[in-house]
Amino acid sequence: MEKQTGFIHIYCGDGKGKTTCGMGLCTRAAGYGYKVLIYQFMKDNRTSERKVLEALDNVTFIDGLESEKFSFRLSSEEKAERKTYYESQFKDIIQLAESGCYDILFLDEILYAIGSKLFDETLLLDFLCRKPPHLEVILTGQNPSQALIDAADYVSFIQKVKHPFDKGIPARKGIER
Repeated sequence: MEKQTGFIHIYCGDGKGKTTCGMGLCTRAAGYGYKVLIYQFMKDNRTSERKVLEALDNVTFIDGLESEKFSFRLSSEEKAERKTYYESQFKDIIQLAESGCYDILFLDEILYAIGSKLFDETLLLDFLCRKPPHLEVILTGQNPSQALIDAADYVSFIQKVKHPFDKGIPARKGIER
């Protein structure tokens, strides 16, 4: 399995399906035999897609916090703790990704963490500039900066036109979570 180069993908916007797109690409890559490394910012370790992908030998999830809440519900102290935690996790993840053992790195909701001031974008940009040439990187979330758009090879904007949440219907298991 020879890959010419590893590209950078961004799935962004206010529509449903950014994580689903990233997980779909991870599934395709794993089916081809690539080794996949996944970390989900702003999510606990119980997302439905994990249950399926964790069963594959060539997919590795790095655990996050056991409990999460939306950034707007975090106190200033919790935000500072999250920032320290996420940046520390990122350093460990990058060490694994740079080890050469992985072909795909999926950083789910990292753009959301950046926009919520829970992660320093310069850490990500520095990594993207020096990432292993073969490593494919997938980023999801909202409102990527122009610097991230410029660094990416693929940028897909997913726009919400209509969503049940607008009618007060919470995220449903197996569909939105």
